[in-house]
Amino acid sequence: MDKKPSARILVVDDVKTNLLHLKHLLSNKYGYSVATADNGKTALKRAQTQKLDLILLDVIMPDISGFEVCKILKSKQQTKDIPVIFLTSKTDNDSLIEGFKCGAVDYVRKPFLEEELISRVRVHIELKQIQNQLVLAKDKAEMATNAKSIFLANMSHEIRTPMNGVVGMVEALKSTPLNEEQKEYLDIIDLSSENLLSVINDILDFSKVEAGQIEFENISFNLKDSIEEVIKMLTFKAGQKNLHLNYKFDKNIPEFLIGDPLRIKQVLINFINNAVKFTTEGEVSVDCQLVSTKDNIAEIKFMVSDTGIGISDKNKVKLFKSFSQADASTTRKYGGTGLGLAISKSLSKMMNGKIGVDSEEGKGSTFWFTAKLVITDEEHIKSDFDAETGDIPISGLKVLVAEDNAINQRVATFNLEKLDIEVDIADNGEIAYELFKKNSYDIVFMDIQMPVMDGLDATRKIRKYELRSGRSRKTPIIAMTANTLKGDKEDFMDAGLSDYIGKPFKPNELISIIKRVTKNA
Repeated sequence: MDKKPSARILVVDDVKTNLLHLKHLLSNKYGYSVATADNGKTALKRAQTQKLDLILLDVIMPDISGFEVCKILKSKQQTKDIPVIFLTSKTDNDSLIEGFKCGAVDYVRKPFLEEELISRVRVHIELKQIQNQLVLAKDKAEMATNAKSIFLANMSHEIRTPMNGVVGMVEALKSTPLNEEQKEYLDIIDLSSENLLSVINDILDFSKVEAGQIEFENISFNLKDSIEEVIKMLTFKAGQKNLHLNYKFDKNIPEFLIGDPLRIKQVLINFINNAVKFTTEGEVSVDCQLVSTKDNIAEIKFMVSDTGIGISDKNKVKLFKSFSQADASTTRKYGGTGLGLAISKSLSKMMNGKIGVDSEEGKGSTFWFTAKLVITDEEHIKSDFDAETGDIPISGLKVLVAEDNAINQRVATFNLEKLDIEVDIADNGEIAYELFKKNSYDIVFMDIQMPVMDGLDATRKIRKYELRSGRSRKTPIIAMTANTLKGDKEDFMDAGLSDYIGKPFKPNELISIIKRVTKNA
């Protein structure tokens, strides 16, 4: 006897002898749990009150036809996923098609062969069980992803908040009288904080990739300008090791492309930093080439070559993997997380490109990646601090800073007062709201995670107050936040925030955003 006691089947037939026969066959011989109904109304009631794995449904019944019963079952959330097999004496194609249109998964012709019926029942019950397992696995995966996202958000905030204090106080110390020894110590702290921030960013970026939290912009930009910005940024670092950093740019590359210039620069910066790190003499070269253009899509290849230590064939396979470097001695000698290339691989894949390396031990390396970008004729208007905002005066402004962390209050106050800006401090969102009602501010800087009332709720209350007061001008509210996850920006804008600056921030970033929101206000 082949028993399958785990599944429950509802048999619906208005002929009592058919019901008894099917119940005996399915229950006694094959071990299924069987419920019965001799009309459509009873079938619907039982389907809604019992947990069923399958319904065997007669087509012709006195009150409601099997087709109508199936339509009703499929229209209700509670019963729509129960597989239905029609039992029918009809053999015309129109009836069979009608049955499938109603939502049935199969049919068995009367009179049926026992082997055929049981085979079809087994197949659809097993499919239903697999479907249930997949739904359960999907739910668990979503819960795990949500938990990872929450953890990542908390870690981002907890790590970046104290880093903002370190970076901010280094900037504050630089503006005080220092002797040469103190300047040297401060430079070491500054360099160490930059290295630490780089490690933190690698870990958080990798976690974002794993959690599907990486955001990509699609804006028009000038690729040559972006490359030159990277070269300018890293020339000094290369020069510290007496290395020459140069680049070549294919003149056939379209002037304006649509994509995410920050992500392209992120991969290039990672490649160049690695090249500088592993090269003691010679040069580092960046080469950008147009591979092809097709259907308004340009495929660009970016190459970074060095005259460094090179990589053996054995160690090449370890590259682009998480937490992996060529060998243990590399980690000991040069440091790093081993995440940069893994992140770069994910970013290049998101740009519909590939990534790789050509290298010979002792003879240098060429790391490369490709990206597919849309060709456009339109230039993106830069939102960064540029010539358009350069002459906007900011001294004499009055701002409110909502921040619960005492060190970060000090950092914000120092940077703003240095710009001749008057500052009021609020320890939480509730105090910020009350101060806003009493005073007139040109800008509000709003931390997001605060006790009593968070930054988003405080912003919503401020916007409602402005509306009730009939103010013609909305005060710019800038999120000053360590939250940098996918969806955060949308949440900020939905709450009424005007812009945001990430922690830790540099003084020039603060100046840039103040001028930007002042210009747009």
